[in-house]
Parts: sequence; C-alpha cells; structure tokens
Amino acid sequence: MDRKLPNYVKLYRVGELKRRADEAVARLASCALCAQVCEVNRLEGEVGVCRTGKLAVISSYGPHFGEERVLVGTSGSGTVFFANCNLSCVFCQNCDISADGLGTEVTSFELAEIMLRLQESGCHNINLVSPSHVVAQVLEALVLAVEKGLTLPLVYNTGGYDSLSTLELLDGVVDIYMPDFKFWDAATATRLARAKNYPRVARVAIYKMHRQVGDLVINKDGLAWRGLLLRHLVLPDGLSQTRQIMGFVAQKISPHTYVNVMGQYYPAYLAHRYPRLNRPLRQSEYRRAVAAARDEGLHRFAD
Repeated sequence: MDRKLPNYVKLYRVGELKRRADEAVARLASCALCAQVCEVNRLEGEVGVCRTGKLAVISSYGPHFGEERVLVGTSGSGTVFFANCNLSCVFCQNCDISADGLGTEVTSFELAEIMLRLQESGCHNINLVSPSHVVAQVLEALVLAVEKGLTLPLVYNTGGYDSLSTLELLDGVVDIYMPDFKFWDAATATRLARAKNYPRVARVAIYKMHRQVGDLVINKDGLAWRGLLLRHLVLPDGLSQTRQIMGFVAQKISPHTYVNVMGQYYPAYLAHRYPRLNRPLRQSEYRRAVAAARDEGLHRFAD
C-alpha cells in the first residue's frame, strides 16, 4: 500500500516532516524562505516583499477546472490560492490577490482542514498556488493534515523565484512541481517583476525541482502523479524570450519536460504603463512561441 501513498506520508511516519516544518518556521525569524531574502522577523509581525507575517493568507480554495487537464481530471484540482506574492509582476491577472492581498489569515490548523475538505470533495490533488512565501505554514499544516488522513499528491504551483535551501526542505514532500519560467532577461525581470537575478534563480530552482521529481508521470487515468510540469506565459513583443527559455529546458532540464506554453496574456494591473505590454498577445506571437518550443526539442505539451 505504501507505494501508492505520497512520499510525504512516509516522511511524517518517521518524524522527518515535523522536523522540516519546525525548521521552516524557525527560519521565519529572519526570513529567507524565498529568493527575495528579506531577512525580516515574520514571527514578530514584520513583513517583507510578500507582505505576509506569521500566518498565511488565503483568498479562496476549492475544486478548480481551469488548470491543465492532467491536474483537473473529472473532479478538479484542489486549489488553495494564497494571497500576496514574492513577485510583483506589473501585468498580474490576479492582482487583487497578489498585490492587494485580498484574503483571510488562517492558522496552520485551518489550512490543514482546508486540505482535508478538498480531499473529501473528491479533488485529485492539493494545488498550492503562489506558495513560495508560505512554505513554513504549508509544512506545519501538512503535518496536521497527514495525521487526519491526507494522501493526495501535493502540487507546488510557483512563479519560479524559489530558494534552493527551501526546496531542500520540500524534497520528498512535493509530488508535482509546477513552476512558471517567466523571463530570460534579468533586466526585464527586475523591471517587470521586482525580481533581481530572476533568470538565474529560476534556472537553478527548476533544475533542482527536476532532480527531485523527474519528468512528469501520468497514471492510467490520465492524471499527473509525480514530476515537473513547466508553465511559460508568452508576453507581447518577445519580452519573455520564449526560445531561450525552451532551449534551456530542453538541453539542461529534459527534452521530455511537460510544458504548458500559455497564450492568455492580456494587459492587466499596471501593464498600461508599459507600452510593449499594453496590448493583448497576438495569435501569431503565440504560434511562434509554440513552434520555438518544438524547434528546441520539446514534445510534451499540456492542454
């Protein structure tokens, strides 16, 4: 039976999941849980770029049918949308959540109960959306949820600006890593997302994620069970430099990487202040992006 359980259940049984949760919480005292390395004392209510203190803030949760088919299946992906973000993308389409912090603070016990409710409702996985700044709170909640029977695969749905030391805490905990590799150019990332050295951080983080979970494994029911699922939002006017990103993924990660080249960009939030961003993505731009991914050697695409 153990072979069918997520590895985090086994880590719980030997006390390792609790140890990692305790370590992550301790790190909040001088927070460097994500690549922003703000070093504020979140245990005492200080906040950094993510504007989140000791407690996680949740904007909403529930079965979600707008994710990739391998996550949604027939009963939905059990998404938990965390408010605030460790990135500040000027074009964010969820700016009420990421920038305005719309949501409610929850204790680790309450977060655990949410995970269990999603499992009870029939969801195929627990999909943590924008979790980079709340890894400590997630691990605390996961310990409590496993005690009460949580066994769903855990999806880490991130913007890609993740700390290696935090990813080490998540080794064997996360079943499916789903990073969005947003930018190839460092200056563009700094200007559009307040993310210093984003391309280097994302490259190293995604490499680490793949080393932990490998290529995406899909079971006989067509559902993702373990592995890396890479997202890439195509920006207008070539700002995301899709070809360079896809070339890196194919050559340095794996040519079998499961990729979602996303074409839903539209000018949201503060995009109107940036002339190159102030228009919807053209279909021709999206088609070129997909062609570039294929040209670079990738062949597994999400739908």
